[in-house]
Amino acid sequence: MMEPCCFKVAADQVAARLDRFLDQSLPELTRSQIKRLIDDGAVTVDGSKSKAGIKLRGGEQVCVVIPQPVATTAHAEEIPLTVLFEDSSLIVVNKPAHFVVHPAPGHQNGTLVNALLHHCKDLSGVGGELRPGIVHRLDKDTSGVMVATKDDQTHQHLARQFKAHSIQRHYRALVHGLLSGTLGTIDQPIGRHPVDRKRMSTDARIHRQAITHWRVLRRYEQDRLTLVDLRLETGRTHQIRVHLAGTQCPVVGDPLYGSVSRTKTIADLHLRQMITGLDRQFLHAWQLGFDHPDGRAMLFQAALPTELQNIIDYLEEKYHHRSADLSVFPHAGPLETTSYENR
Repeated sequence: MMEPCCFKVAADQVAARLDRFLDQSLPELTRSQIKRLIDDGAVTVDGSKSKAGIKLRGGEQVCVVIPQPVATTAHAEEIPLTVLFEDSSLIVVNKPAHFVVHPAPGHQNGTLVNALLHHCKDLSGVGGELRPGIVHRLDKDTSGVMVATKDDQTHQHLARQFKAHSIQRHYRALVHGLLSGTLGTIDQPIGRHPVDRKRMSTDARIHRQAITHWRVLRRYEQDRLTLVDLRLETGRTHQIRVHLAGTQCPVVGDPLYGSVSRTKTIADLHLRQMITGLDRQFLHAWQLGFDHPDGRAMLFQAALPTELQNIIDYLEEKYHHRSADLSVFPHAGPLETTSYENR
């Protein structure tokens, strides 16, 4: 039997639910993993098994037995990876579009996890499953920088940063419509759509806080398109796509949140054909910054893929802009501190 991990409930945590207390105490575990541990009797309060919704009074001892990881059902596949950095603790890759991160129904093979299992022989296992170090995800048709961990200590270290919202995550998106203002913040909770289970929604009954900061880089007024830089404060499923669609400025090429019909309204035939031929959304995770377990501040960047850059080059030439003015991909340096607060 594994040694339990125990916590003393502080006085300022009185009336906190058990599951929420553990969510704060064990950032490396997801809420579903915590619920499963409670349901399986792996969590005790003062020596007794308890339910997820009990209210803590303060002073209790909460103990959790986290099972040994079991082997993942995914298998290793020799799939090429674009590796930006790798050491004994973690690996940073530039994920292309059309690449699913984790095996799921309909995508059991050919995923990033399958590729990592082949490339890395010592990936981390957390919460009862031997997972290939996945601490965050990108949508299938979103490209860009991702990090995966190779040991439990690094996994927990990165998970705490994601939960504390201290990770620097910047995206580039081309959207339909002309965003009003120069920069701003979208603070709208997100949950599963009540009818269409493939979609997320800001009107869901069960939701979680979601915050996206944005800054306009270019407005292509004649074609009613805007190039924006986005910084995620939280990382909910489809967050950027849902938030931008909620402003009536959906991401170009996004088939799920309403931009396909908007593409048909673009008068420039060549531009319309370029966008129609994308077969992906114009969303790219271009920058990722975090603290390495050894204390180093790390920052990684990936330029726009060719199919996205070609569209920007066409628009820049059409509008007689100087591409250098965009400064889309500055050289790696200190982590950005721009907050994108409303002004």
